[in-house]
Amino acid sequence: MIRTLTLEWLKLKNYRIFWILLGMYMLSLVVIAAGGGLFLEWLKHEGAEFQGIDPTIFPIYDFPDIWQNMTYLASFGIILLTFIVIISVTNDISYNTLRQNIIDGISKREYLMSKMMLILSLAGLSTALLFVLGIIHGAIYSHVWGSQFIFDELEFVAVYFYQIVLFCTMAFFISLVVKKSGFVIVALFLYALMFEPIASTILENAPFSRDTWAADIVQFFPIKSMNNLIKVPFGRYIFKEIHDNVSLRALGISLGWFAIYLSGIVFILKKRDLKG
Repeated sequence: MIRTLTLEWLKLKNYRIFWILLGMYMLSLVVIAAGGGLFLEWLKHEGAEFQGIDPTIFPIYDFPDIWQNMTYLASFGIILLTFIVIISVTNDISYNTLRQNIIDGISKREYLMSKMMLILSLAGLSTALLFVLGIIHGAIYSHVWGSQFIFDELEFVAVYFYQIVLFCTMAFFISLVVKKSGFVIVALFLYALMFEPIASTILENAPFSRDTWAADIVQFFPIKSMNNLIKVPFGRYIFKEIHDNVSLRALGISLGWFAIYLSGIVFILKKRDLKG
C-alpha cells in the first residue's frame, strides 16, 4: 500500500494543478467553517428575518448540530477533489504512464490500488480538516460543551468521508471511459450540478410525474442517492422537521453505485487497450 501511494505522490507532487485544486478545496472548507456566522450577520444587516427571528441567534455552530451543518455545506465542494482524480487518471492514459508502469512491472491491480489510495488519502485529509475546523468553531461558538455533545452525530463526518470516496470513484470510472480530462470535467460538472438535479426536480415536482413511479426512481439516481446521505439541516432553525440522521436507504443505493463503479473500473483495466 505504501508503494502504491508513493507512486501517486511522485506523479503529483510537482504538478501545479494538483496543488491549486487541493488548495482551493481546503480554502473552501475554511470559508464554510468561518463563513456561517458572517453570513448570518449579513442577513441581519440586510434586514432578513425568519418568522420574526433574528438570524444571528441561530445556533449553527452548536454541538452536535454543527456536524450535519458543516458536512452538508462542505459536500458541495467535493467536485474539486474529483478534478484531481480525473487529471491523474487521464494524464496516465494521455502520456502512456499506465502502459509504462505495466512495462516496469507494476500490475494493473497495483495501479487500481494506487488510485484508490489517492482517493482515500484525499478523503482522509479533507475529513480530518473538517473535523478540526468543527472542533475549533464549536469550542468558540457552541452553547453546549462536553463529550456527550461533541461526539454525538459524528456519523455525518464518517458519511462525508464516504461521499468523497464515492464521488471520486465515480470520476475514476468515467475518466477511464472517456479518457480526455477536459471532456470528463465538463461532463461531470454539468451532470452533477445541472442535468441530474434539474431532471430530479422536474420528476419530483411536475404535475405529470410527482405522484407516479417516475418520482420514485429519482432516489436511485447516482448524485441524488449521494446527496440524500446528508439532508438539508437548516430547516430546524425555523421549526421545520428535518432528517437529522443518515438515510440507510440512500446508503444502500449509493453502495450499489459504488460497487458498479469499482466493477466497471476492474473490467476496463482487465479488458481494454488503455492506450490514449
